[in-house]
Amino acid sequence: MKIISLFTGAGGLDLGFHKAGFETIWANEYDSTIWETFEHNFPHTHLDKRSIVNVPTSDVPECMGIIGGPPCQSWSEAWAGRGINDKRGQLFFEYIRILKEKEPLFFLAENVSGILLPKHEEAFQNILNEFKSLNYNVSYFLLNANNYGVPQDRQRVIIVGYHKKIGKMFIPPKEIVPRPTIKDAIWDLRLAKPAKDKNYANDICDLQCSNHEYMNGGFSTIYMSRNRVRSWDEPSFTIQAGGRHAPLHPQAPKMQFVEQNKRIFVPGKEDLYRRLSVRECARIQTFPDDFLFKYKSIADGYKMIGNAVPVEFAKHLASVIYKDVSQYLKLHQIQRSEPVKEKKVFVSKEVERDLVTF
Repeated sequence: MKIISLFTGAGGLDLGFHKAGFETIWANEYDSTIWETFEHNFPHTHLDKRSIVNVPTSDVPECMGIIGGPPCQSWSEAWAGRGINDKRGQLFFEYIRILKEKEPLFFLAENVSGILLPKHEEAFQNILNEFKSLNYNVSYFLLNANNYGVPQDRQRVIIVGYHKKIGKMFIPPKEIVPRPTIKDAIWDLRLAKPAKDKNYANDICDLQCSNHEYMNGGFSTIYMSRNRVRSWDEPSFTIQAGGRHAPLHPQAPKMQFVEQNKRIFVPGKEDLYRRLSVRECARIQTFPDDFLFKYKSIADGYKMIGNAVPVEFAKHLASVIYKDVSQYLKLHQIQRSEPVKEKKVFVSKEVERDLVTF
């Protein structure tokens, strides 16, 4: 089934959908630091590099579905949280613009949990109403990726719309147990290297495996205000879109409490505290090791991974959508092939188009 991808990033959401049976035929990403990574890992997908506001809908191909996560910083609790008043928050309406014109069988949009904060309630409801006005049955859920094969606590809002002609609404997959831990993800990785001076990337031949390097530099007062170490048998903290705030490797003991908003590294163990490497973060985001991240500054590696939808999380969501859409298409294929007896079976132009695309 052919889909298009908006606000694509490095392609975690796309890879998960590919594993479920979909094919991204067209993607849009404006950040030039991501282009090489996406094109390397998705060589058969056309990547449109314009700002989405400059992409006419006529340039977007017909498709079965639209996926993507409009920029989340405007809604994040960790940022200013300006929401729809921020230009990045308004990019949701660019997503809606293309959805309205293409009218595929389904869409999926992902965003941070901060979009559900009371101060964003009116804006979020307006977005949902816009989706619903386009002839979709829309549902949204706050889901933790750790319940779907991802070794980290990562809560995200998932909005899914099924075209009303499908006749059903999206229901999330069943949660998976046991839930994976840090040990499941990175236990076998060893010999991580610090980044070069000014946090430039190492030569790939100098690493045990690709991207297995970590950011250097001090730790801010904000970083030291909380424990940043999870044990091997726990899920990781959320992988964020910045190396400075990457979780610490579980080889170190949990940080020692001093007073409110102040922690220190356990005295005598300071050499054990290092940030997770780019590859370790990728493993925790369930990217396979053959998915290569291309960058000169190691900060761009952390950014791409932290902004991505975890691959396994995306796969489980996509598998439900694939099943539901396939059932709809199969039903109409059966209707087309049945011999006409007393009653003519009507197949609309929309269904004809869907079957051709399929």
